[in-house]
Amino acid sequence: MKLLTKLNLILVALFGAGLILVAYAAYQFLMRNARNEVVQQAELMIESARSTRQYTSNELAPLLETLPEHKTHFLPETIPFYAATVTFDYLRKKYPDYSYKEAALNPTNLRDRAVEWEADLIGYFRDHSNAKELVGERESLTGRMLYIAHPVTADQACLECHSLPSDAPPAIVQTYGSVNGFGWKANETVGAQIVSVPMAVPIQIANAAFRTLVIYLILGFVVLLAAMDAAVLLLVIRPVRKLSEMADRISTGDMSLPEMPEHGHDEIAGLTASFNRMFVSLQKAFRLLNG
Repeated sequence: MKLLTKLNLILVALFGAGLILVAYAAYQFLMRNARNEVVQQAELMIESARSTRQYTSNELAPLLETLPEHKTHFLPETIPFYAATVTFDYLRKKYPDYSYKEAALNPTNLRDRAVEWEADLIGYFRDHSNAKELVGERESLTGRMLYIAHPVTADQACLECHSLPSDAPPAIVQTYGSVNGFGWKANETVGAQIVSVPMAVPIQIANAAFRTLVIYLILGFVVLLAAMDAAVLLLVIRPVRKLSEMADRISTGDMSLPEMPEHGHDEIAGLTASFNRMFVSLQKAFRLLNG
């Protein structure tokens, strides 16, 4: 097996082992980075929904409540929950993998009632009043999900519709009845804003970045290997091959050869100088023997 082939096999083996270690560490890093990126996007969506709720409560609802039809017909646009949910539905046209729900333990609209895992999140916020955010993962029928949740606390504006049926606007009672969505108390955690996204999303982001990284690593190694092969061929193998060919000709008695040129001060140059000295000594010896 030739020297260059041996060197290439050693480099490939070392690169393979190094690539496995680097790939493992890089994949873990990319997964964490992708997960953090998805969480940041989800946080931005929740804050956007919260801003929509505040705008509806402070700006839009007072205007709509002055309309004559508000006295006889319920206008869902006056409800912050409704505004945030509808706005997010428009946002989902660009981010279809994200889902948003304002889950409540006792909502007016039963569509917003918390399921078991959402109720657990609300219970956590009730037990930990200082908690403002909860990020985690859960299993679902469609696979593993990443969620981020913020608590929803009843303020004075909420109590105008959710304290007692007798105090609520007649249009709400007429639309949803007097059973659900009442009995809320001031500063009580009544629900949670929850953004969910399949774990497939951060995994896809990490996999795409990982594939790009591996491709660049392999291409870099191929270029580096080619450059090293060229350097070894030029600086080591070619001079050694010339010395070998010259030694073969000398061994057949050809003493008419010129000395090998010396370049630099490295080990190959030292070997060439030693070979030239040996060749000169042989030439002198042959001249003495031949009289």
